Amino acid sequence: MSLFAKKPLEQMLAQAEGKGLKRTLGAGNLVALGIGAIIGAGLFVRTAAAAGQAAGPGVTLSFIVAAIGCAFAGLCYAEFAAMIPIAGSAYAYSYTTMGELVAWIIGWALIMEYALGAATVSIAWSEYLNKLFGGAIPYEWTHSPFESFTDSAGVHHSGIMNAPALVILLLLTLLLIKGTQESAIVNMVIVFIKVGIVLLFIAIGWQFINPANHTPYLIPEGTPPVTDQAGKVIADYSGWNKHGWGGILGGAAIVFFAFIGFDAVSTAAQEAKNPKRDMPIGILGSLVVCTILYILFGHVLTGVANWQDFVDPEKGREASVAYAISQYMTGYGWLATAVTVAILAGFSSVILVMLMGQSRIFYTMSNDGLIPKAFGELHPKHKTPYKANWILFVFVGLFAAFVPGHVAGDLTSFGTLFAFVLVSAGVWILRVKAPNIQRPFKTPIYPVVSALGVIICTAMIIGLDSQTLKVAFAWMAIGLVVYFLYSRHHSKLKNPSEILPHASDFERRD
Repeated sequence: MSLFAKKPLEQMLAQAEGKGLKRTLGAGNLVALGIGAIIGAGLFVRTAAAAGQAAGPGVTLSFIVAAIGCAFAGLCYAEFAAMIPIAGSAYAYSYTTMGELVAWIIGWALIMEYALGAATVSIAWSEYLNKLFGGAIPYEWTHSPFESFTDSAGVHHSGIMNAPALVILLLLTLLLIKGTQESAIVNMVIVFIKVGIVLLFIAIGWQFINPANHTPYLIPEGTPPVTDQAGKVIADYSGWNKHGWGGILGGAAIVFFAFIGFDAVSTAAQEAKNPKRDMPIGILGSLVVCTILYILFGHVLTGVANWQDFVDPEKGREASVAYAISQYMTGYGWLATAVTVAILAGFSSVILVMLMGQSRIFYTMSNDGLIPKAFGELHPKHKTPYKANWILFVFVGLFAAFVPGHVAGDLTSFGTLFAFVLVSAGVWILRVKAPNIQRPFKTPIYPVVSALGVIICTAMIIGLDSQTLKVAFAWMAIGLVVYFLYSRHHSKLKNPSEILPHASDFERRD
């Protein structure tokens, strides 16, 4: 069997219409799922990181660049999701346009987006929960065994496991097993809370904006590096993507993490009541809402506090909003607590949607035979891929409990950008090879939108730091080993009796 054998489109459509996952989600649920996954760590942490490391006050422009790249990819996702309403997202779309090997590669890359992303966010959730409780949870039970520190009294502390991260993963896993509709309702409540607090910060913070903080708007060329008290360089602005307009692109690569989420909507396509109408609304609606909030948030944050306050992680970057409120917004200490609640809510919904997205991708890959069939088994009552959820909990839980959060780094951004590139290219390929397939939603200005999606997202991959790219390619190499040792030999495409006639034989005129 060829490495680039394609899964017939008609087979995918039949799979989408067959028995399996329950169709319980409406357009509002899908928009909330997208917002739930998008507004989280990216908004509250990455905004300050991008401002302090590359873009300065121009981080608002970085958000616009990232949003444009996402918009092109989002339009392509919307076309695929409406046409092929099946769980699996970019993996499924690549399977029918570019073949099995490419589909496997993107499925493997998506683990970096969803599974590692969920682990990283759960670790951050644990950190902020402890902050809300005033550090009441001992260091040993909120950090991995690879982390340690010596307190002011000279007592050395070593981590044992990150217990709160494990607890939140367990609770959300149980919720996902219970049912998609129940998960969507909880997510809707969380989204209402965190968006309300974000709007509150924007409204109150606007009156504290100091115009001097927005001048100059871009980090000037020749800005000297910044060192900590020990003399270690913590910010170097000599690189092409660390100052000026290049810094805008570098900042876009950093804040891109903040946009991860709208693509997760497409993983729920097989659970949408009316996917042909609701999927484009869910994908593009959540992207538009969050982009507006991000630009306003970035403008207010860099106006209230100077971007240089966000260079040092020990000062303003990691808790940037609380720092800006405490330092520059006198009398609004309560808002800092509310923001911490919003961050916890944001992290919770991000973890929920990421776990859901990854389990649905596993579900589809299992049905294709590329991973063991246990990943595709549905709960007899709830009709959710409960075994995939439990396996995912073990994998993500081990990472969250025993591995430092910084290890994942920007790997989630790499996995997402890579998926966006292939989905954008996939729309172009399928328009050429199967022009008459019924498309309930069409990507406009074809092929310009597809081409720009590929170009902009590739540029943001290049904008990632070299260490992230090295680790990402190493992860992809491991994935190829798994494919050739297991997946290729168990693929259902090897069984001719399971392959339906090619989609071109069944094309329907628009």
